[in-house]
Amino acid sequence: MKTRLDMDKIARGLGAERRGKVGAKGGYFGALQLAADVKARFAVPSGGGRPTDPRWTERRLLPLAPKTLKRLERMASTVQKQGGVRVGPMQLAALLLEKSTDELTEDEADELVAPKVFTAE
Repeated sequence: MKTRLDMDKIARGLGAERRGKVGAKGGYFGALQLAADVKARFAVPSGGGRPTDPRWTERRLLPLAPKTLKRLERMASTVQKQGGVRVGPMQLAALLLEKSTDELTEDEADELVAPKVFTAE
């Protein structure tokens, strides 16, 4: 059985203060983080098939540029290799969409869709 680490005790011993979670964004560690998210959230449906998040009950079509789909396919492949978890590109897209919306503020969302105004100098 693995021993659980007491991060608060470790921080105190180092004379540090815990301030929150840090997440990996990209690269090798980002792929490992995504694989860990997939492992933690996905389960095989009772009728069998590909593992998925049981909270996902809505199904929608999502238009994508071919370049985006290719990137999602590469990312899904990397997650599968790094984490040993079977995940499809659109499942990965759904997971990334959820993570992004959780981290995005209302003001940042407004900026994404607000028309850009250019002024001549």
